[in-house]
Amino acid sequence: MKAICDRFVPTKCSSSSTSEKCDKSRTSLVSDSVSSDNKSNLAVCPDVVASSSPVSQPYREASTSEHKPDCTPHNSWTVILKTASMASGAIRRFQERVLGPSRTGISSSTSEIWLMGVCYKISEGESSEEADSGHVLTAFGQDFSSLILMTYRRGFGPIGDTTYTSDVNWGCMLRSSQMLFAQALLFQRLGRSWRKKESETPEEEYLGILEHFGDSEASAFSIHNLILAGESYGLAAGSWVGPYAVCRSWESLVRKKREETDVKNKLFSMAVHIVSGSEDGERGGAPILCIEDVTKTCVEFSDRETEWTPVLLLVPLVLGLDKVNPRYLPSLIATFTFPQSLGILGGKPGASTYIVGVQEDKGFYLDPHDVQQVVTVNKETRDVDTSSYHCNTPRYVPLESLDPSLALGFYCPDKADFDDFCIRATKLAADSNGAPLFTVTQSHRTNDCGIAESSTLTSTEICGEEHEDEWQLL
Repeated sequence: MKAICDRFVPTKCSSSSTSEKCDKSRTSLVSDSVSSDNKSNLAVCPDVVASSSPVSQPYREASTSEHKPDCTPHNSWTVILKTASMASGAIRRFQERVLGPSRTGISSSTSEIWLMGVCYKISEGESSEEADSGHVLTAFGQDFSSLILMTYRRGFGPIGDTTYTSDVNWGCMLRSSQMLFAQALLFQRLGRSWRKKESETPEEEYLGILEHFGDSEASAFSIHNLILAGESYGLAAGSWVGPYAVCRSWESLVRKKREETDVKNKLFSMAVHIVSGSEDGERGGAPILCIEDVTKTCVEFSDRETEWTPVLLLVPLVLGLDKVNPRYLPSLIATFTFPQSLGILGGKPGASTYIVGVQEDKGFYLDPHDVQQVVTVNKETRDVDTSSYHCNTPRYVPLESLDPSLALGFYCPDKADFDDFCIRATKLAADSNGAPLFTVTQSHRTNDCGIAESSTLTSTEICGEEHEDEWQLL
């Protein structure tokens, strides 16, 4: 897939905190009198300037010989307004070119909304934005705005031996994957029902999660460390990467962090298991979730101290050629009804997003393409502003327009929840009309020729009532 990106030129002017956040002109579902993520602090000398004619080329640092804007006092405010407008316009043009024109809010449809396993049923009287604060739309808005948002950042320390101090125009897949992993940690440590409260001091656990995803090598799950862990999968500063490589890179990073700390003090206290097919899908066909393999992953993660640990399941998929084959859409939508759902890592070619919910044939997503200044978050500083890690404005994209290369995420906190997930996944495959996203098997068998074979399971078998005629060879 080819990234479509605008060119940003660093200047030698220093800048203060600068951010482009959710557009104030868009309608929010949350009735905050003062919405912190709709504010934008403009710097006197911004450190990025967009080119007037966007082109398709990789992001690169500009040479020092390029023209620099005049930052003299008499025209400083002109520079502020002109530069901010150019940067904002370029990013928005990029989004509209790739994702399509901005589509925000929810439609007047009364169809139910599924947001990572939680259903919001809209009645006839609540299909407008004038619904009372206690009604479904507000509850949905509070849930959506509590999800953790990761976006492009600028002003961080160089990544490895490179000169990159920003991930603008190339880091959207990395940021989308950070959102999925941060959400898994949020569910594990604070629960699915947790909601961010603007009027209260942030919880230490919540700040600790954000701290892990800071933009420096000191933060365990920064893009700095992710790129380092994923070098063997093609991750590099300035380069776009696909969902499969990112999933494998996270697997490597989590394994590395587990080895660096003891079992009781793991930063990421859940196993990561990649669901793939034979030889990582090289033989084609739907990926296979093998229960014995997941159990082995959990045992090894706990250094054999327990038989089960919380597990994050990642399922990289390729569901078509240029766009998702319509045969897979019903199954994709159905995954959001799973209580274990962590959404979809994907978007359109060259523009990754984090899809967190669905309504009919559209997917609600968090967009990493806004550019914000680096923010330092730690557990000790309880009054830190974390508004840049949240968004009040749901955006949506037609599911039929998604790039076919994507990844599903699921979080299972315990064995009972994993068993429930397997039952749901098995039923989903059975109802897929021959187009399953992935299949479930108990183990890998070896036939008389010594060749490993896998067999799909029925939900009856997972529940303990196994019948020989219910096995089906792939």
